[in-house]
Amino acid sequence: MHAFRYVGDQLFCEGVPVAALVRKFGTPLYVYSQRTLVERWRELDAALAPVEHLVCFAVKANSNLAVLRALAQAGSGFDIVSRGELERVLAAGGDAGRCIFTGVGKSEEEIAFALRQGIYCFNAESEPELERIDRIAARLGRVAPVSVRVNPDVSADTHHKITTGTYADKFGIAFEEIEGVYARAAKRRHLRLRGVQMHIGSQITTVRPFEESVRKVAPLAQRLKDRYGIEFFSIGGGLGIVYNPALASGDPAWWQTSEGRRFLTAHRYAAHLLPLLKPLGLRVLIEPGRYICGNAGILVTRVEYVKRTGRKTFVIVDAAMNDLIRPAFYDAYHEIVPVTRARPGAHMTACDVVGPVCESGDFFCKDRPLPPVGEGDLLALMSAGAYGTVMASNYNSRPLPAEALVFGRRAALVRRRQTVREVFAGEQPAPWLR
Repeated sequence: MHAFRYVGDQLFCEGVPVAALVRKFGTPLYVYSQRTLVERWRELDAALAPVEHLVCFAVKANSNLAVLRALAQAGSGFDIVSRGELERVLAAGGDAGRCIFTGVGKSEEEIAFALRQGIYCFNAESEPELERIDRIAARLGRVAPVSVRVNPDVSADTHHKITTGTYADKFGIAFEEIEGVYARAAKRRHLRLRGVQMHIGSQITTVRPFEESVRKVAPLAQRLKDRYGIEFFSIGGGLGIVYNPALASGDPAWWQTSEGRRFLTAHRYAAHLLPLLKPLGLRVLIEPGRYICGNAGILVTRVEYVKRTGRKTFVIVDAAMNDLIRPAFYDAYHEIVPVTRARPGAHMTACDVVGPVCESGDFFCKDRPLPPVGEGDLLALMSAGAYGTVMASNYNSRPLPAEALVFGRRAALVRRRQTVREVFAGEQPAPWLR
């Protein structure tokens, strides 16, 4: 599933000991495996080979320039949600002509910039947005390629904060209204109806919601193709990953949780959806993020103190919720392992692994059995390659962590650690306070 493994008693990323990276770059430290990134993208690309397609990496999952460049060189397209993400893709060597621009709140400046760069398509999420794109395209003397995001009202059976495909969510236009929207948009001189798009949520671990939504929207896509000549159907992203290997079986095709839910592979995902997509004769776009980069990264942290209160054992580390907010924000699970493997038969103690931020929500796990650890020991939070640094902050005036990329036996710092001075470099007292 990924390129992190023990060699002897040391955790390695591909061919590099994680402890060696810490000696060079310090902690907290994000470490990414280039091999895992590219292999996950190629799995999806190969699974969809029977149809014309484009795998567009969701930049919001991990926008480090080194990550984007590795994927661009592999042939990836990109799903962006801001001008900043488009500029990152371009800086990394990506092609705007292989980018789709999603999001409910695109500004006029963002739309104009993307048009000038030659964006492949805007995924519009409301009629006012279509009107704005048409107006800006007219001003620039261009025709803007657009698709409309369909909200299929399908539950994704995922965390409520990352579901996007029901009528209770802010995304897209209701399924019943789409054909009227396309009819009106077709009359606008500066819009080109290029495709149709949907996306139902993130960290989806069963095929059912994907199959249900594609089955519902595919006939609509066919009608839009017949009437307006659209060329693609974007079925969104959202493929989940295994965060807790203790719940996974050894079956290479499926991952089975204790609740009976199955984690998808690219092969099984495609096997269920291709029979529904092939007859359309449309280019298929998908927009995965977490599936490609989630298990390609870890966050390495150093133990500062072990605090025992009589009721609890707290392992206090130098990483915090500002570095990886997922446990605090989503109650998300991340496997935590020692960088130096514990001896066989080591006594396990239920611990809370917590950071130094002044919040009770600053924790990475609660009552998790861990082997003995002490001051200075290194722990790795696994499956931290998605929604890690992209959601990091400077809360408590803490600098953003460093990031390293590994490829085989080579390693490079791909984002240096922020300094405290850089945290407040853009601030200054008001003139009357000087």
